[in-house]
Amino acid sequence: MTRAEACGKHGGVVAKVRAVAIGGGTGLSVLLRGLKRTGCDIAAVVTVGDDGGSSGRIRRELGLLPPGDFRSCIAALAVDEDLMTQLLQYRFGDGSLGGHALGNLVLAAMAALCGSFEGAVGELGRILKIRGRILPSTLESVTVCAEVQGAGSGAGNRAIRGESRVGEAGPGIRRVFLEPESPPAYPEAVAALLAADLIVLGPGSLYTSVLPNLLVPGVREAVRASRALKVYVCNIATQPGETDGMTVEAHAAAIEENAGPGLFHYVLANSHWLPSQGVDFVRRDPVQAGRFPVVEADLLDRERPWRHDSRKLCAALLALMG
Repeated sequence: MTRAEACGKHGGVVAKVRAVAIGGGTGLSVLLRGLKRTGCDIAAVVTVGDDGGSSGRIRRELGLLPPGDFRSCIAALAVDEDLMTQLLQYRFGDGSLGGHALGNLVLAAMAALCGSFEGAVGELGRILKIRGRILPSTLESVTVCAEVQGAGSGAGNRAIRGESRVGEAGPGIRRVFLEPESPPAYPEAVAALLAADLIVLGPGSLYTSVLPNLLVPGVREAVRASRALKVYVCNIATQPGETDGMTVEAHAAAIEENAGPGLFHYVLANSHWLPSQGVDFVRRDPVQAGRFPVVEADLLDRERPWRHDSRKLCAALLALMG
């Protein structure tokens, strides 16, 4: 996809498509890697609920927002991606630093120098000459929570707290919510959403990457109010412990049930699969056909058939804009 194909004309002047990606984790990085090649004006709105691994340790010990998803986005948008990915994603194996990713520690140090986490993300992005902006959905320290159906007949619902635990809660998730429930949205994220031509929800973990952003009231209302084309990119494979057995339509329904209607015009879903042991692919539900406007395309990464191919994904998104 060329720069020209990613641009539209306004009054004879060629302008970049303003694309905002909402999510977190590996899925968001795959999308950003593709958007970077198109020449779009990119902004990523990133979840801040991570409480596991290196990010969780830094969050608890230093009181910072969890840096892991921001680190991955910086690596994906860096000009010299191969080198930066290896450097920022390098994880220590032994000693007191065991388990920490180098990029997380760099962001923590930069936050101390800059005086704020968001300042650290912006400054590191400037140093690495990233092609886009990376914005938190909120600066509030939020906890991702879920209401889960208890096991056994007649069992009531139970509440679990923490993104890492929600991600292992299984198909019994009834709803997700944040504590505190109404954190203020990051103003730059709201501004980017209102000015966008294209808003992409996902791909990424449904309950722990995509929805936590939409549970921030200001982000949710900005998406709803934006005049952009809004697309939810459904995952290619279900996520064990989180979305086992869920169909394309069930993913889309979960967004509406948790964050309300009006957040996407289309659902973009994969239409091709490869034989792969141990992978539960997300497929259509013929009973629910017509409930959501679903567009299907070959989005598969042939080498990792449980993930999206970044080039195919962005080609499909820009085709929808046409």
